[in-house]
Amino acid sequence: MRIVRKLAREPFRARMNVSPGEAVSSAPPFKRNRLRWFSLIGVCVVLLSAVLFSLSFGSKDIALGQAWVLLFFPDGSVASTVLHELRVPRTHMALVVGSALGVAGALMQSLTRNPLADPGILGINAGASLAVVLSVALTGMGSIRIYLWFAFLGAALASVGVYLLGAAGRQQVTPTRLALAGVAISAALSALTEAVVLANQVVFNEFRLWVAGSLEGRSYDILLTVLPFIALGLLLALALAPALNALALGVEKGRSLGVNVRRTQVLTITAVTLLCGAATAAMGPVGFVGLAVPFLARGLVGSDQRWVFVLSVLLGMAWLLYADVIARVIVRPEEIQVGIVAALIGAPFFVALVRRRKIPAL
Repeated sequence: MRIVRKLAREPFRARMNVSPGEAVSSAPPFKRNRLRWFSLIGVCVVLLSAVLFSLSFGSKDIALGQAWVLLFFPDGSVASTVLHELRVPRTHMALVVGSALGVAGALMQSLTRNPLADPGILGINAGASLAVVLSVALTGMGSIRIYLWFAFLGAALASVGVYLLGAAGRQQVTPTRLALAGVAISAALSALTEAVVLANQVVFNEFRLWVAGSLEGRSYDILLTVLPFIALGLLLALALAPALNALALGVEKGRSLGVNVRRTQVLTITAVTLLCGAATAAMGPVGFVGLAVPFLARGLVGSDQRWVFVLSVLLGMAWLLYADVIARVIVRPEEIQVGIVAALIGAPFFVALVRRRKIPAL
C-alpha cells in the first residue's frame, strides 16, 4: 500500500519518462487543446515583447512608451528617424527570416524523423556560401543585392543535388539516405568554398561579413526580394502538415493512409529550400535557430505538425529578435553579428539537449 500511495503522488509524466511534448500529445483532447492555446498565447506575448525591445534598444535607446507612440505618429525627431529608417526595417527582416528558419527546421526534423536535424543538413548553407564566393570572385561585385540571387540559386542547386544523390540506385529514398547525402555534399561544397576564399583576398573580405549572419543594413528592397519565396515556403509547409503527420507513423502506415511518400519528400525539400535558401541569401547562415525552435515548439504543443509549424513561426521570430537585440547592446555603441549571438545562445541549448537521458523520436 505504501508503494501504491507513492506512485499515486508521482507525476504521471515522471513515471512514464516522457517529454513535455509527448505528455501534451497523450492528454485528453479538451485538455490538450487548452494547453496548446495557452502556449500559443504565451508565445505571442513573448514575441510582442521581443518586437518592443527591438524597436527600443540599440546604440541609442528609445523609451518603450516613446517607441510605441513614434511607431504610429512619427514627428521627424532623431529618435523617430532612427526608429523608422533603421529599426523598423530591421525588425521586419528579423520577423520574416526568423519564421523561415523556424519552420525550415521543423520540416527538416519531420522529414528525417530526427529531432537533432538542422536545415543545413541538406547542404543549403554550403550551397549558398559557395555561390556567394563564386559570384564575388567572378564578377568582383560585393553588393548583397547582387549576390543574394546567387546565394538563393546555390542553395536550390545544392538541395536538388542532395535529393538526386539520395535517390540514386534502386533503393527508395529514406531519411537516412537523405541525411548522408546532405552531409557528403555539404563537406564537398564547404571545401570548395574555403579554397576560393583563401585564394582571393577580396572574396575573403566580403565573405567573412556575410557568413557571420547579420541584419545590419538589410533594407526593404532585400526583404521584398525574399518575401515571396518565404511566403510560398510557409504556405507549402502548412499544406504538407497532414501528410507529415501520417508519415510520422511510418512509411508503410503513411502509404496505407493514402500519402504519396515520394511527392511529400520532394515537396518538403522544396519548402525547406525556399525557406532556408531565401533566409540564408538575405542575411547569411544562422545556426541553431532551425534546431532549437522546433524542439521547443514540440515541447509546448506536442507532435502535431500543424501546431508545431505555427509555434515554430512565432518562436523563430522571437528567437532571432532577441538575438539581434543582444547583438546590438552587448558591445554598444558597436554591434556584433546576430548569427554569432544566435549560435552562442543555441550552443548551450544543443549541449543540454544531447545530454538528456531521453530524446523523443519523431
